[in-house]
Amino acid sequence: MAKFRYFLVLLISISFTHFFHQPFPFVNGDADLIQRTCKTTKYYDLCLSSLKSDSTSLIADTKGLAVIMVKIGMANATSTNSYLSSQLTQPKNANNKDAVMKMVLKDCALKYSYAGDALKSSLQNLEDESYDYAYMNVMAAADYPNACHNAFKQNPKLVYPKELALREDSFKHICDVVLGIIDALGW
Repeated sequence: MAKFRYFLVLLISISFTHFFHQPFPFVNGDADLIQRTCKTTKYYDLCLSSLKSDSTSLIADTKGLAVIMVKIGMANATSTNSYLSSQLTQPKNANNKDAVMKMVLKDCALKYSYAGDALKSSLQNLEDESYDYAYMNVMAAADYPNACHNAFKQNPKLVYPKELALREDSFKHICDVVLGIIDALGW
């Protein structure tokens, strides 16, 4: 009888150990959901790596994955705004070209601030399940960098900084991923 009790205790402890090392069956999302969702987006690899970098994505449903990507977009917009603001403090010559550059950089920083605000609004839209408004806000956010880029085009003496071009592409790609996920919500 003592051997049976020992065996029963061992079996129960192994079962509990196995249970607690497995994903919980009541979790809304999982790695398969992330992959399926990312396949609906324009930038699968970006989607997958971004969502895998956030530990909460494994317990998120599709709407939760959209929220995570929106927050990544907001962080990107904030980072770009900070980058642009830091460029304003760089010592420049007191010539007209530098004054125009400073004005354009300020305008660009403002546009990225607006982009972040639009993404913030999309978070509320997602919460309210107003997916059409969330989609429109993300589209608006993705368009703000175009205004920045156009400001450089309007001033042919200014060169569009490569770092800013990379940040613009990254931000737009993130927004495209969010739009793909919102589409997957089936609104």
